[in-house]
Amino acid sequence: MPFSLAPTDDPLFDRRLVLPDTVRAMRQGRWIVLTYTLPARARPQRPLLRLLRAGGRCDSFVLPGLALGAARWLGYLPGDCEGVEIAAEPGFVLERIGLRSSASVFAEALLKRPLRAAAALRASLARDERRWRDSLRGACAVSPLARYPAWRAPRLFRSPPSEPGSGANIRIVLHASFARADAVARSVASLRAQSHQNWSLLIAWMDRNPPAKPAGTDPRVSSGKWNPAATLRDLCGEADLLGLLRPGDVLAPEALSLLASGFETEAAEMVYADEETGGRAVGPRLKPDWSPDLALVTGYVGAPALVSNAFLATVPVEPVGSPEDAALSLDLAVGTATRVAHIPRVLCRREPFAADLSARASRLDRHLRSTDSSAHAVLQQNRLDLHWPRPEPAPLVSVIIPSRDRLDLIARVTEGIFEKTDYPAIELLIVDNGSTDPAVLALYDRLRGDPRVRIVPHPHPFNFSAMVNAGARAACGEILVLLNNDVAVLRPDWLDILVAQAARPEVGAVGAKLLYEDGRLQHAGVVVGLGGEAGHILRRRPADTPGHLDRLRVAHEVSGVTAACLAVAREKYRAVGGFDEETFPIDFNDIDFCLRLSGRGWKTVWTPHAVLSHLESVSRGRPVGAARARFKREAAAFTERWRDVIRHDPFYHPGLSLTTFGEELE
Repeated sequence: MPFSLAPTDDPLFDRRLVLPDTVRAMRQGRWIVLTYTLPARARPQRPLLRLLRAGGRCDSFVLPGLALGAARWLGYLPGDCEGVEIAAEPGFVLERIGLRSSASVFAEALLKRPLRAAAALRASLARDERRWRDSLRGACAVSPLARYPAWRAPRLFRSPPSEPGSGANIRIVLHASFARADAVARSVASLRAQSHQNWSLLIAWMDRNPPAKPAGTDPRVSSGKWNPAATLRDLCGEADLLGLLRPGDVLAPEALSLLASGFETEAAEMVYADEETGGRAVGPRLKPDWSPDLALVTGYVGAPALVSNAFLATVPVEPVGSPEDAALSLDLAVGTATRVAHIPRVLCRREPFAADLSARASRLDRHLRSTDSSAHAVLQQNRLDLHWPRPEPAPLVSVIIPSRDRLDLIARVTEGIFEKTDYPAIELLIVDNGSTDPAVLALYDRLRGDPRVRIVPHPHPFNFSAMVNAGARAACGEILVLLNNDVAVLRPDWLDILVAQAARPEVGAVGAKLLYEDGRLQHAGVVVGLGGEAGHILRRRPADTPGHLDRLRVAHEVSGVTAACLAVAREKYRAVGGFDEETFPIDFNDIDFCLRLSGRGWKTVWTPHAVLSHLESVSRGRPVGAARARFKREAAAFTERWRDVIRHDPFYHPGLSLTTFGEELE
């Protein structure tokens, strides 16, 4: 279909989609399919699209990012659509567009995802355009990770970058054995095909009598016996950058070029990219930006990755041991790096590999001791994680609960705190928003007899942020724990776990694993941009869902956590001014708070080990009427303040969908 992009005067939405008059007349009330590309070296910002509608209204959308070089977006053009504008990084190319009828989209949805098609039909009958639109897009344009091969095919790079990138000298070490000679040959062939030519390869054989020089190779390829006494610095030699490969690792032609360029643009100590697994089932490993807690435990960095010689000069000198030990040594050494860059593109195919978790746990413990960390590795039921001990003596924790009436809720949560929680130093502050229920007031009278409890009156119009701030001002504890009144304690160690994380100097907010009453996931961390502004990833999934890269099995960095259960050191809470009660009185205040903490250098952590149940907004209901208008104002303010994070949440790969909540491809 013919089209063009014309410039606009808007500093953000700087491109306007121009269609011929004949096409423009037929597009309204139809679906549009956009296929677009971005240069491989562009920032990983998702494009934005804005539909201009009659009466000055507009709808904005965050489009899928790129994992393979090209992306697609399926969107609905309403009947009153008057124009389409796009915001994207320099080099954005809209390759083609297509139009589809609603009937064809619904038929595809019915075939692929009948449950979502049914949800779309219900939304249509209720005249809920947004739910109807999102349900159909989720059915037709979103694919489970298991369907990666079909999703992958139309999104591969159109062509590798012709420019060689930086002039960095890259040293690759590939351990090998005669039994894997074919796999070694595939890896060597992928190196020869690189657009970046300034590399050298050492094939380090594990066999007793390695060949002096592999047949048919070029002067950049050398051969020798694997030396367990060598150090990482020895392996790097005089090269600028070092990378380790396993037999069968196949690099995309542009891999070394893109990785090397990351050291120039990011001044990085290490740069890594995404990968896909080979074998019978091809699947992606779409990694977050640098997430050191997750990296230490899971070793998610994998390949391809390069580390600078300058950084290796700062790490302890020790023998690499086996090839697996060498990779682990590099993994753990980079755990101390402060400048790590991620290229969110699939640049390597690897064969499946079963890591030795026992060896990793042992080496991880040794690494933690060498860095004076208080944590230690824990290996249970074939799962590795870090255990952070609670400070001693136990710091006083101020549990802050905003509440109004609802005896059933406030009685249950207070009982859980004092009867079902194993923590020695708690003060409870109930910030009461004008309760009138005689039973609740009687409960307050009884609680006032406990020196650990204070009732903080807040006789003002409901403002969740103001209530939380009032509780924080009255608190005496070193650690503040914000808790909704509709939360129930399930395990006695929940507070120990939250405090241990919140007491870490580098950590700001800490969130818990929250379950619905039926046992499904309610909160496993918040992705900024999910559902439009911010949303709970993998909500309503089974409680034991591992998540992509097994993230939900370990504590790890996220962009935000819900204030339904949030721990933070009091001094850090005050340093950022607490919750923003003017801009976000009801919604988005917790995520805004987490992002402001991050802006001060304190990361947000979600832990699966502190487990509670949460009814979610049961005491205040869903926004309708004036409340709905207020929600839209807060959503608009959140988008304006955090648009860059909405376009790229660093802990959620740009190739994953923001339309659905299940870590799916779009």
